[in-house]
Amino acid sequence: MSAMRKKTTVENWTLAIVPHAAVVDGFDARTLEEVLGCPHTVLPAMVPGNFELDLMKAGLLDDLYYGDNIQQAQTLEDRHLWYAAAFTLEDVAQTEPVLTFEGIDTVSEIYLDGVCLGETDNMLIPHTFSLQGVAPGRHEIVVHIIPVTLYAQSHPVPLGSQALSYNLDALAVRKAPSMYGWDIMPRIVSGGLWKSVTVEYRPQNRMEEVYLFTRSLWGTNAMLQASVRVGGSALIPGELTYTVEGVCGESRFFGSGSIFGSMRTIQIPLTDAKLWMPKNYGAPNLYDVTVTLYHKGVACDRRAFSFGVRTVELERTSVSGDDGQFLFKVNGQKIFCMGSNWVPTDAFPSRHHAYQQRGLEMLADLNCNIVRCWGGNVYPDESFYDFCDRNGILVWQDFSMACGIYPNDPAFLHKMELEARSVVCALRNHPSLLIWSGDNECDDAYCGFSIQQNGVGIHRPDPNENAITRRLLPRIVRENDPSRYFLPSSPYLDPVAFPNHNPSEDHLWGPRDFFKGAFYGSAAAHFASETGYHGCPSPETLKKFIPEEHLTRWGDAQVCDDPVWLSHAACMEPVPGAPYAYRIPLMTSQVERIFGKAADRLEDYALQSQISQAEAKKYFIERFRIGKWRRTGIIWWNLIDGWPQISDAVVDWYGCKKLAYQYIKTSQMPFCMMVDEPANGVLTLCAANDTREVKVVRYTVTNLATGATVLQGDCTVSPDTTARVAEFPEEAGACYLIQWEGNACGRNHFTAAIGDGIDLASYSQWMKQLGYWELIEGF
Repeated sequence: MSAMRKKTTVENWTLAIVPHAAVVDGFDARTLEEVLGCPHTVLPAMVPGNFELDLMKAGLLDDLYYGDNIQQAQTLEDRHLWYAAAFTLEDVAQTEPVLTFEGIDTVSEIYLDGVCLGETDNMLIPHTFSLQGVAPGRHEIVVHIIPVTLYAQSHPVPLGSQALSYNLDALAVRKAPSMYGWDIMPRIVSGGLWKSVTVEYRPQNRMEEVYLFTRSLWGTNAMLQASVRVGGSALIPGELTYTVEGVCGESRFFGSGSIFGSMRTIQIPLTDAKLWMPKNYGAPNLYDVTVTLYHKGVACDRRAFSFGVRTVELERTSVSGDDGQFLFKVNGQKIFCMGSNWVPTDAFPSRHHAYQQRGLEMLADLNCNIVRCWGGNVYPDESFYDFCDRNGILVWQDFSMACGIYPNDPAFLHKMELEARSVVCALRNHPSLLIWSGDNECDDAYCGFSIQQNGVGIHRPDPNENAITRRLLPRIVRENDPSRYFLPSSPYLDPVAFPNHNPSEDHLWGPRDFFKGAFYGSAAAHFASETGYHGCPSPETLKKFIPEEHLTRWGDAQVCDDPVWLSHAACMEPVPGAPYAYRIPLMTSQVERIFGKAADRLEDYALQSQISQAEAKKYFIERFRIGKWRRTGIIWWNLIDGWPQISDAVVDWYGCKKLAYQYIKTSQMPFCMMVDEPANGVLTLCAANDTREVKVVRYTVTNLATGATVLQGDCTVSPDTTARVAEFPEEAGACYLIQWEGNACGRNHFTAAIGDGIDLASYSQWMKQLGYWELIEGF
């Protein structure tokens, strides 16, 4: 926000929660007095908030995260919400006041002093209404939020649309898709003012948009381009001017221009620029930028933000293969990407910000240099991007669509155009923003809907006919953020990749069987933007959300009909055979695959599962690092849960780290030594160097089962390469400790023949020798 703009937050909200039947019978409210007099539930409201949280705070609703209480949320999907508050409009000279709802979930009618001010139908973007002409003094706001289930009935999706089992309505409503239920999130089709409501006093002459990017770069000499769009009362050419100033240490740039009309673009040369680089590839240098607007030489508006000088390229082929590619470059430098998918940090969007910082700090701790903002989520706020800017973490940003065939009618396209333009303009100045992706797995959704005859597909819709991702969104990105690449979908099935589904960038899920099995071992994708493996939460965590009498039913068959366990496997219908009921048996099958048998004690079972997950995540990451540059990046699924559940996350909702967290931290060290899979009984020691320095180290490989040193020596590894250092024979039942010292120090391990069955007691002893035992949390 401009330092020259005054902004106040509307507080002290009251909430009336009214069943739809009562509205049908005639209840309505347009004033604060009418809301306070509602004969139904009336509560003080948290804003930002969601109405279920207010009910829980008042003791009128059970803790939805405990037991199978989450099912109660479905009984509230018919509720109308009336939020009401009073505010004082000040008389601020030479300003135009506006009322902004940073986030309304979702469909609403807004009243100011009993008169309709406007309507909204998108939770994912802010909504602003002018208060010009409204007299200073006390005023009342009433926001009527209509159940989205009711809205969806009047905006039906085409019968040819496709979605996950419970998510067809989500295709019609611009609401976070995961709120309708997902395999990683419960169904809470909530409502509320999930972000702040503010009154801002904008200068009469003001900057509506500011866009700064690196137009060209030769070494460290850059040409920047700064565009300013203005609004207000000044219409005479030359009355408005602006300056752009940037400072990063001793490096500075400056540009200025006069505005003829509503917009002006200038170019600013910068010599010896301090470049912004992602983690492992240099410093994330940031310029403190100030853009000032002048009216007749007097400053009237100002914007301040951080900016990074950098260019981004994507070299991709349509399909994977030895001559294929999916490679990002920043400032001409090839980037090997390692990171995680970012999913909702909580089932209630109003709490996303509260849980955001801990997840971001974990990304940095794990040495991630990329994070993918998954398309089933809301868009992250500015503070998310600010952290990534400062810490050199690239951001892959999906538009908020996932796993469906969305409507292509003019009305829906218009909604998406407004949303995309708002989001792109809000985030485009951040150097961490790497790429815009049209959606998550919507191209795959087209592939999943085919007409077959005798088991052979004879017709299926083509994702390349999707007007949203093939025409609308690329145009919006091109018009508003021409410096970045747009990928229509993840994975993207262009006309070449679509027939055989072999894209260069892919999501590696497959049969979810043994993590070193044929699917994962032979996957040809150059870049994996999703891949994961189950890990049971710790026993102490399970006790926090599963009642004691249900904990004893933990295993496979015992929980297949248990509504509590099924609820926390994200089953919207907690009955055997329901969608997502497979997730707990899947976790057990993965345990059995490497241990032979699932343990009888819950504590041992949870440890088996966490070992299984940890070894899987380790294998996925190291396979890609050993294959550098044939493979160019892995974004594993996922860092942290959005509610208490059985999942692929490596940190549970309570913040308790699973064993996989520690294994990932080791496998993602900038310099890491690791062992490739055996070939003809021979193992190969490899060294991955993602740093900018030559690394010279002395290494030792020890068989923990026997205590014998099986390999030692010295190696020199060039920057940004993976070297095959030495070979040694694989020994049955071995766990190898790899240690190195020099101008890089560390340790790693490799478990031989893990698919042949391992003994939990032996593995536990190895964990103690490796130093992981004391890092296990929640046991």
